[in-house]
Amino acid sequence: MKTDGYLYETHMHTSEGSACGQSTGAEMARAYGKAGYTGIIVTDHFYYGNTAADRSLPWEEWVERFCLGYEHARAEGEKWNLQVLFGWESCYSGTEFLIYGPDKGWLLAHPEIRDATVQEQLGLVHEGGGIVCQAHPYREASYIPEVRLFPEYVDAVEGLNAANATVKGHPEYNDKAVAYAGKHHLPMTAGSDQHSTEMLYGGMVFPRKLKNIHDFTHAVTAGEALRFCDGTKTDR
Repeated sequence: MKTDGYLYETHMHTSEGSACGQSTGAEMARAYGKAGYTGIIVTDHFYYGNTAADRSLPWEEWVERFCLGYEHARAEGEKWNLQVLFGWESCYSGTEFLIYGPDKGWLLAHPEIRDATVQEQLGLVHEGGGIVCQAHPYREASYIPEVRLFPEYVDAVEGLNAANATVKGHPEYNDKAVAYAGKHHLPMTAGSDQHSTEMLYGGMVFPRKLKNIHDFTHAVTAGEALRFCDGTKTDR
C-alpha cells in the first residue's frame, strides 16, 4: 500500500492472544510488512474479553501467555523493518477500550487492572503513562448488548474502524463515532480491527516515524495524524 507519510495500524489481533484471531503474530507482522505499513500496535483481547490466554492461570503466567502474539509479531517485524508496539483491548460486557502505553512489565506489576472498573481503568492507565480509547463505540453485534458511551472516562475515540466499513458493511457506525468524537472534543484514532492476514488497510498516517508507544499516544492527543483510513477509498 503506497501512501504519503507513515502508516500505522492501531487495532489488530493475533491468534496467540485473541480467541477470535485467525493468524499468528508472526503471520500478521509479515502481512503488514508486505503491505507497506510503518508500524502496528498489537491489541489482543484482554482478560475479560475474547482472550486466548487461559484465565485459570496465575496472573504472571497469564500475562506471559497473553503477550506471546505481540512478542512473536515483534520478532518477525524486525525482519521487515516494521515497528511493532504493544497495547490491548479491554472489555466490559461488550463495551471495549483500546489501551495504549503500559507495557508487559507494567501489567505484571499491576494485577489490579484486571478487575478495574471503567472509571478505575482510566486512572490506572494514566498512572502507567498511557491513554484509553473507546473502540468502535457504535458497533452493534451479538456480543454487544447495548451501546454505552463513556466520554468522561476516555482520552480518545476510535472514529474509523475498517472492519465496520468493510467486513461488517456498516460504515454508519463510523460516521456516528466521528460525530461523537467531535461533539465531546476527543481526539480520534483509526484502525482495522483485523483478525487475519487478509488486509483491511485501516490505520493512521503520521508525518513522521514514531519513536515508541508513548510517542504514539502523544501524537494522538496532539492531533498529529495527517489522515485516518477506514479501508475504503475515502480517507478523512
